[in-house]
Amino acid sequence: MYEKHFGLTERPFSIAPDPRFLYMSRQHREALAHLLYGVGEGGGFVQLTGEVGTGKTTVCRCLLEQLPEHVDIALVLNPRVTALELLGSLCDELNIQYARDTTSIKALIDVLNAYLLDSHARGRRTVLMIDEAQNLSAEALEQVRLLTNLETTREKLLQIILVGQPELRELLAREDLRQLSQRITARYHLDPISREETAAYIRHRLQVCGASATLFNDTAVELIHKLSAGVPRLINVLSDRAMLGAFVEGKRMVDAPIVQRAAREVLPEEGLDVPVQGKWRWLAFSAAVVLAALLGYFLAVTVPLPEPARLAMHTVEETPRATQSSPVPAEPAEPSPQPAATVPEEPLPEPEATSMSVAAVEPSSGDGPVVNSLQQALAQAGPDAAAKAWKALYSLWGVRASVVNDEQACAQAPAAGLRCLQGGGSWTVLTNFDRPALLLLVAPEGRRVPVLVREVIGSEVRIQVGDRRLQVPIDELENRWFGEYRLLWKTPPGGYAALRPGDRNEAVKWLRDRLARATGLTSIAPDPRYYDAGLRQLVESFQRDRELNADGVAGARTLINLNNLDQDASVPRLGAAVADS
Repeated sequence: MYEKHFGLTERPFSIAPDPRFLYMSRQHREALAHLLYGVGEGGGFVQLTGEVGTGKTTVCRCLLEQLPEHVDIALVLNPRVTALELLGSLCDELNIQYARDTTSIKALIDVLNAYLLDSHARGRRTVLMIDEAQNLSAEALEQVRLLTNLETTREKLLQIILVGQPELRELLAREDLRQLSQRITARYHLDPISREETAAYIRHRLQVCGASATLFNDTAVELIHKLSAGVPRLINVLSDRAMLGAFVEGKRMVDAPIVQRAAREVLPEEGLDVPVQGKWRWLAFSAAVVLAALLGYFLAVTVPLPEPARLAMHTVEETPRATQSSPVPAEPAEPSPQPAATVPEEPLPEPEATSMSVAAVEPSSGDGPVVNSLQQALAQAGPDAAAKAWKALYSLWGVRASVVNDEQACAQAPAAGLRCLQGGGSWTVLTNFDRPALLLLVAPEGRRVPVLVREVIGSEVRIQVGDRRLQVPIDELENRWFGEYRLLWKTPPGGYAALRPGDRNEAVKWLRDRLARATGLTSIAPDPRYYDAGLRQLVESFQRDRELNADGVAGARTLINLNNLDQDASVPRLGAAVADS
């Protein structure tokens, strides 16, 4: 109704879940990272809680989109069921055949266990996600706990994610459910977003719909944040009704009075009160804004400016806000210095490749459109962005490779003594790896663009989008990144991707030597090439010290951490380990 009035392509504040409007605050990204970490580690429980409307569903949708192809997901959306009905729902979600008239929990457990063992043998992983888990009965919760007993000698067969309102935390804190609570390997609680994030949230949704100017003034944003308490769903409801109110009044800017009237229509009365002190503050602030505007207008029309100044003012006024360095910059309540802008860099020559070349390919010339911001670079990225990013990543390792997609890129890695690691996590996880990595960033139109993160410099990061390199603030990059990464890492002798108890090879001896250098401890063994119980204890101790999953298996994360202790010039570093990020 009001779209044409504001020059928008569609309504920006619909409460329907549309991935194009996805905006995740820092805590939403952290919540997603916790979920991805829990799923990646396998086994046990992952818990996500938050008040109604804080974005739990948004985070879960992101998680489902980022699950690897070898992961099967079972969703239980109605947890008000008995233990038998819960097992039946799980079997239905996984397309497991069972006798529909059975009343035996054991019969369902047997067919479920057989399915999970078969999936594990085929290299697949199964995840059960239960929404509104605070509604689970004690009987159903106990059955959920017992599901984690389905396991092999090495790992759990079922990963369980519990999503619910704050009552879920209270439920799991009960003494009779302590065994379940102790099995939770990752937990996160979503709080409402801040005032700055509310401003960024509103701005982001408007930009997706084509807005090139601010449609909500500072006082309107401040009041929306107060009335919504920072709950995204309420922000949508209030903002949508406020824009309708502005349209009816013929205004092109939403102000605080319009928001107040909108709130009376869509919020319960108890949520409408603004403290008296706050009202006086609003009046004072609004008066100051009006006086400042009048004074500025008077000076502009009465005091002549030098020609260069007039030209500068003209240029600034005609520059659309959408071309700023950040697609969703935080708008401060008071004037403050502008954030660091994206700094474009000229393409640099790729490093010389070594004899480990996989396939000879000419390095990119770097010719391409000049870009001034991350948003613009993502919008201009072509369908070959993934191939160019992988080629540049291999080049950092001194390898020439010809790739088109992730599958080809990872298939070529072993020939160069490397392996490909794909996963999800937070910026902290990435900096701990300390390796250049490919991240999937969300472009303005909603598609995901592979971007190479080459180097971290303080609070900024050097990236490559297609043929172009830019230096952008880490916060700006994180606003468009939801945790997915791909990176290359160097394997031990023999190209082993993981070393386990019972293995016997030269790589095990290499592992002993690296651990001895890292910890100063050694495990005496008749055969240093054999992975015995003593070596497992050393590996588990090393993993605990670095907050890794202490399972005694030297996998990719453990081996990367060991490699980080060496000053190997052939291994490219992100430079993030000492960065102030």
